[in-house]
Amino acid sequence: MTDQPEQTPDQLREALGRVRTEVAKAVVGQDGAVTGLIVALLAKGHVLLEGVPGVAKTLLVRSLSHALSLDTKRVQFTPDLMPGDVTGSLVYDAKSGDFEFREGPVFTNILLADEINRTPPKTQSALLEAMEERQISVDGLSRALPDPFLVAATMNPIEYEGTYTLPEAQLDRFMLKLVLDLPPRDTEIAVLQRHAAGFNPRDLTGAGMTAALGASELRQAQASAAAVGASPDVLAYVVDLARATRQSPSVKLGVSPRGSTSLLASAKAWAWLNGSPAITPDHVQAMVLPVLRHRIQLRPEAELEGVSVDSILRSILSQVQVPI
Repeated sequence: MTDQPEQTPDQLREALGRVRTEVAKAVVGQDGAVTGLIVALLAKGHVLLEGVPGVAKTLLVRSLSHALSLDTKRVQFTPDLMPGDVTGSLVYDAKSGDFEFREGPVFTNILLADEINRTPPKTQSALLEAMEERQISVDGLSRALPDPFLVAATMNPIEYEGTYTLPEAQLDRFMLKLVLDLPPRDTEIAVLQRHAAGFNPRDLTGAGMTAALGASELRQAQASAAAVGASPDVLAYVVDLARATRQSPSVKLGVSPRGSTSLLASAKAWAWLNGSPAITPDHVQAMVLPVLRHRIQLRPEAELEGVSVDSILRSILSQVQVPI
């Protein structure tokens, strides 16, 4: 899509609502994950998608890119993947006698990093600068990445053989961790009905999907969401929630200040999507689990007792005083 004239926040919200409708033409029963990805795009964050194989993680990202008319590239992370395979590298041109930079797949709007925990830490860390600085450095030169830019990384929660634990520094750079569960029976039947009718997940245009929004409108929506207000009481509430994770007896490593700023940014995006001029405690509470669940490390004894991070966060939400 070409750049469009300035639109009102209501027009942009309506367009993002159409994005959900378009994605639903290809993906059944993942409304929460679609909303989470839209929140991350509005807040300029990145997303970690966790779920067993076959729950439409890849199709979800491809469908969202299609509905937003954004460029997307996919990288299958494997043990032999090198950093240059992601970021790009200098290639010798025999005709000119010079080295020229060949862009890697990271030069896109939405990068789908499939099974990110299957590649060694050196290659995982190649994404760090791209995710945080939205640029990469090769041969002493910084190269800016396209705007908007989002990394959507998938991870299999049950398969550990041949995988590498994501370092805390990289986990902390994902704004949201969305968990895609196996669908209920009715939803799975609906999926089969679509496939029986001839749905081809590799042909989104054939499925009737059209672009509902473009890059320039998305940038307008990002600026509008960033302008949502936050009162001192709500800011203090965000800090109190983060501090409560550090004081929990079951937690070895609590939420860092980066987690607090991510919670604020995502709450702003969620408030904007709901048409609110300022964030309320409700907006903060809605984003606590997806924003904080991957930033907490449990003590070994808590893991042995079967304590989950989500249960700790729900307990904290019930205990921390809510500003009125």
